[in-house]
Amino acid sequence: MAELSAQASQTATEVRSRTLSEGLFGWFLVGPAMLFIAVIVAWPLAETIRLSFMEAGLGGEKFVGLENYQDLADSRKFHQTIVRTFYWMFLSVSLKLLLGLIGAVLLNAAIPGRALFRVLVMPPWVIPIAIGCIGWLWLYNGYFGVLSGVLMKLGIIDGPFEFLAYKTSAFYSAIVTDVWVGTPMVTLFFLAAMQGVSRDLYEAAWVDGAGRWYRFRRITIPQIMPVIVSMALLSAIWTFNSFEIIWILTEGGPRSATTTLIVDTYKVAIGNYKFGEGAARAVIIVFLLAVFSLIYLFFLNKINKRYGVK
Repeated sequence: MAELSAQASQTATEVRSRTLSEGLFGWFLVGPAMLFIAVIVAWPLAETIRLSFMEAGLGGEKFVGLENYQDLADSRKFHQTIVRTFYWMFLSVSLKLLLGLIGAVLLNAAIPGRALFRVLVMPPWVIPIAIGCIGWLWLYNGYFGVLSGVLMKLGIIDGPFEFLAYKTSAFYSAIVTDVWVGTPMVTLFFLAAMQGVSRDLYEAAWVDGAGRWYRFRRITIPQIMPVIVSMALLSAIWTFNSFEIIWILTEGGPRSATTTLIVDTYKVAIGNYKFGEGAARAVIIVFLLAVFSLIYLFFLNKINKRYGVK
């Protein structure tokens, strides 16, 4: 009995030692990722929140409490910027999803040269955003731009038209550029999802006499719905935080017509060296995106239940 007890005790000790070593090994694997998140995400976020309660600039810092947030709450211009940002995001994302879905359907069709068309859809996404935006600057130019020249040839306008010089045209011109940049990625993701749908489903529906539109609504859309909603959320966040396109095209002008929250934050914090006010704007951006994501996930669950997606 004593010998069996000693063996059992030794076995328990070995198990505890093995469990402990496995636990340490797990922390060893997770540790670098946690350290990376702490340094790259957590610390900058905490520092931003701290600065938002300060009047901070090149001359130093002074604690002002909620004064920065109160100024933003009382600012009619800031309220307009929030509305403009969400309008920019919803319109741009809607067009990306619509055009991406249409493009994926066309690229998924059995047509000659399909591989070539799939390659040709890539350049807007692959080339650097700065280079693409410079190209659009040339297109929008009223005196030597292609768009203005074509419109004059067609008799739609009488003279050169500067697309980026007027509030309405500048805003929608920036949206067109953003859609041009973002649509290829959405198209490729939708295309990959469509190619994962079983052909047996389409063949069975075709045998039953279902038309193309019916198969698209009842088979394609439900099967790729998880990808659609995921891309909608990712594209919304990327578009909400889009900076390069607007800054290169208009720098937020004319008369703040294309100034979104991220551009406004850059102007205040970096352009005017008002780090405290800029930090308060950055905190509000994080809060708005968090609220938007929660609302989005709520509707996502409802959509998934409707289409039977787990």
